[in-house]
Amino acid sequence: MNIGLRTCRRISGLPQAALLVPLLLLAPAAHAQAEPQPGARPVPDQPDPDLAPMPDIGVDWPDMGQPDIVTPMVELPPQPSDAPQQAVATEAMEEPAEETPTYTQTGADTGEERRYTVALDGVEEIADARFTSRFNELSVLRQGEGKPANLAQINRRIKEDSDLLDRLLRAKGYYAARIRGAAAPPPAGSDRLAVTFRIVPGARYLLSSVELKGLESTGEREAKLRAAFPSGPGDPVDADAILAGQQSLAVALLENGFPFGKVEEPEVRIDHEERKGDLDIVVNPGAYRTFGRIVMANDALFSARHVQRIARFRPGDTYMASDVEDLRQALVATGLVSSLTMTPRDAGDGEHVDLAIDARPAPLRTIAGELGYGTGEGYRAEVSWTHRNFFPPEGAVTLRGVIGTQEQTASFTYRRNNFRRRDNVLTGLLSVSNIKRDAYDARTITLSGALERQTNILFQKKWVWRIGGELIASDEADAFSNGNRRTFLIGAIPLSLTYDGSDDLLNPSRGFRLGGRVSPELSFQNSTFGYARVQLDGSVYRPMNDRIVLAARARFGTILGSTVDRIAPSRRFYAGGGASVRGYGYQAIGPRYGPGDDPVGGKSLAEFSLESRIRFGDFGVVPFVDAGNISTSFLPRFRDLRIGAGLGVRYYSSFGPIRIDVGTPLNPQSDDPKVAVYVSLGQAF
Repeated sequence: MNIGLRTCRRISGLPQAALLVPLLLLAPAAHAQAEPQPGARPVPDQPDPDLAPMPDIGVDWPDMGQPDIVTPMVELPPQPSDAPQQAVATEAMEEPAEETPTYTQTGADTGEERRYTVALDGVEEIADARFTSRFNELSVLRQGEGKPANLAQINRRIKEDSDLLDRLLRAKGYYAARIRGAAAPPPAGSDRLAVTFRIVPGARYLLSSVELKGLESTGEREAKLRAAFPSGPGDPVDADAILAGQQSLAVALLENGFPFGKVEEPEVRIDHEERKGDLDIVVNPGAYRTFGRIVMANDALFSARHVQRIARFRPGDTYMASDVEDLRQALVATGLVSSLTMTPRDAGDGEHVDLAIDARPAPLRTIAGELGYGTGEGYRAEVSWTHRNFFPPEGAVTLRGVIGTQEQTASFTYRRNNFRRRDNVLTGLLSVSNIKRDAYDARTITLSGALERQTNILFQKKWVWRIGGELIASDEADAFSNGNRRTFLIGAIPLSLTYDGSDDLLNPSRGFRLGGRVSPELSFQNSTFGYARVQLDGSVYRPMNDRIVLAARARFGTILGSTVDRIAPSRRFYAGGGASVRGYGYQAIGPRYGPGDDPVGGKSLAEFSLESRIRFGDFGVVPFVDAGNISTSFLPRFRDLRIGAGLGVRYYSSFGPIRIDVGTPLNPQSDDPKVAVYVSLGQAF
């Protein structure tokens, strides 16, 4: 990206001949007979936002009595990997002596090598984080700091860094700076030379005019587009601000119906006598357009109709590049594409722009396996096969099997993402399972379906809901049945609504979550009766500083209607385990019954958790305290709370925290373990 620059010097109030000099960013002050330097890399399309290229929109004063000297192409010294190196083609002009950066050689060069320190004096009010970062990354003195060097080497580095400081100051609008660098003997108590730059920045040049030529053709949108370029008359000739304004204006065009708009390179005319600059930018907005059709190169994965359902824009809406990017992310999030190109194309009717999409399919079949062991749950092996587009578009099927100490399951799942509208998910499930736990033994056939609005890592939703239906046939035994099995036929309509006000799905550090579930159910076992399961969940997250987050949660549940012994054991409330009260076995908390002293579940539930998440880089520790209880009454009895405490370890991976929690019960019942271990992805809540 280059900035054209004109400079003029006034004599007796009349401007002399002006010289137009195109400069690339990071251009050093040009000197006659400059030699090319090796090692330059190609200029990237976009600068790094963290360490943006150092712009230079100033040139030296021309000496009108001397002929112009054209230098060959010169290149910058080596730069950090995240800051682009750029070549410069310019014309050199002599500067007045008082503006030339100078350096001082201290003493005779005996060849002795000494270490040194580097300090800047006079730019305390100017050297912001960007200025300091650029100097530290590009300074040859900084690169050699701490390494022995002789006096000749140090003075060559002083000269190079004087030029660097001059360019840094010009980038901020200081065109008449005086820079003197010197290497002085070591101060008392030190064995290192003291390299000091004494800088007099001088007055900061200001913009006297700003012209955005071409915006007048945008009509009623002109005012909004002009507001996107913040620099105006009276502002400093700050190259960073000017280039940021140029980029902001280019984005504003793309966000306001000008898909083919272009913003040319800024051109600044500097008047050294007045210490001012005139800024001109030519804007070619192109024609105003609204969205037209979506055109697919092939429809093997998606039809144009389905993609239009996913898009947040409709034909006739003002073209916005952010809407196009949002659609791109949504298509990538389906997991069905390996590569994706989206190109706006003029529809040819003078009003619309079509969006041409070329989506190449990713591998659609997945085989997954899992082996695990849980305290109180035993061993568990799971294998699944998935085809993610068996019924296009986005109709996935999954076959799953589980073999474990306490569970054997076979299931078939159908799932259609973006069903009828974006983010809606339609699911269907048929499963056959045999589950044997301490609380109950159940052989179950389940047929269920649901329509839900889901959240995910890429598009975390504030509101999430689910409405479903279940038909269940289950042959079960528990402590109440004295070893006799009972058959239950159950119909349920589960409903849920959740608000997520947290800042992260897997690792929240601030905000809160609140959710509720209601499931009216009819059960037939000798006779027909009804009841309703109700559950409320809430959690809150509060950062104490950059490394510590306090997190707390509460859960309450109740079953309205019927008695505990009539409700199928698999439909009661239970507590204990890694997602409940850590330190206790899975479903082990609550009333116990029978000769085996087995848990029987209950009609009401209360759980509480408090933990402190302390992070050290990619790792962290989490001390926690959990409490909970199950009651056979309508309301939980808080005096019977079971309390567990422990310590967790976190590894913060790129896809979310991996947690290992070790807990112990503080007031255990008989047969409760002394220690329980839990491993999973994501925080406990």
